[in-house]
Amino acid sequence: MSESIGTEPGAGQEVEGLGARLREQRHRSGLTLEAAAARVGLSPAHLSRLETERRQPSLPVLLGLSRAYATTVAELLGEEPPLRDAVVRGGRMESGRAGGWSYRRAGAPGRAMQALRVHIPPAVQDAVVRIHPGEEWLYVTGGRLRLTLGSTVQLLEPGDAAHFDSLTPHQLAAASEDGAELLFVHTLLQSPLGELCIGPHTTREESHHGR
Repeated sequence: MSESIGTEPGAGQEVEGLGARLREQRHRSGLTLEAAAARVGLSPAHLSRLETERRQPSLPVLLGLSRAYATTVAELLGEEPPLRDAVVRGGRMESGRAGGWSYRRAGAPGRAMQALRVHIPPAVQDAVVRIHPGEEWLYVTGGRLRLTLGSTVQLLEPGDAAHFDSLTPHQLAAASEDGAELLFVHTLLQSPLGELCIGPHTTREESHHGR
């Protein structure tokens, strides 16, 4: 997103308290002014002007900030956030858009962590290398999983877990005839659920989630 001139988010009216909420959400996300600005294509000085209400953000900037802070535009604008159900019921696994993975949410959307139940069939995803900001945690519940972290390959059995920095190039593949079942938690907030099931890429940039 390129830096844009600040405009009113609605009908020429300033939104009371918007700057303070932007600053509060940035602090909650643990981001510096520079890091948050870089995520949405702004300069730190421009984001500072938004936080001190010397300018009002445009809608595209609000959308970018809501993604960066794992919240909603409505919450940034001061609207009452909807109540979130803490319980996620079990159900049928659904096939991914690519690569053959099946998955189901095991946590609520819009949180700092995203949790999934995942089934990886055998003989798929071998060529996929993932590199992206964040952390990942997985726990094998069935079958065997081949986990490649950088140049290291590990075979994980049921009951084994792994927790790693997602900037480490990593691959996940089933190493048993019936595939592998796992619980999977990641902190990549801007990645749609289906992008966990991506196909092989040829460049480092294309291997990022969300590209």
